Amino acid sequence: MDLIIWRHAEAHDHPDPLLGRPGDPLDLARRLTPRGEKQAARMAAWLDRQLPESTRVFASPAQRTDQTAQALGRRFRHRDELLPGSDPMPLLDVAQWPQARTPVLLVGHQPTCGQLIAHLLGLAAQECPVKKGAVWWLRYRERDGKPQAVVVTVQTPEMV
Repeated sequence: MDLIIWRHAEAHDHPDPLLGRPGDPLDLARRLTPRGEKQAARMAAWLDRQLPESTRVFASPAQRTDQTAQALGRRFRHRDELLPGSDPMPLLDVAQWPQARTPVLLVGHQPTCGQLIAHLLGLAAQECPVKKGAVWWLRYRERDGKPQAVVVTVQTPEMV
């Protein structure tokens, strides 16, 4: 199974940085910047060439992830499990990791994306840094009878 994790592109800062918190209404309404719109479009064009048509796509209901996912031009579903500040472990159920027969693309936020990647790769750190607009493509396999998640590719909008 392939699991593709896409962090939303660059967004405007929270309008109330002192009192705001991840997932509050003002945070969820944050939109992509013009640069973020370009990042999303570039990454979406690359993804569209790589992803099979059967890929299932899920995105956080936050405005910036919705805009990022929309750039792909494919149908997708919002999932609350992808909201800012969410626990990454329920995302394994959303993706049906590792049993899903088709690739799954998750469009989400940091630190949740990085926490999920660190968990799947067995990293000692509890979080892996993920650049805005970047994609991590992971694949499940068994080697010598042991399950593994391997990195297929990591792409940033600037590199595609």
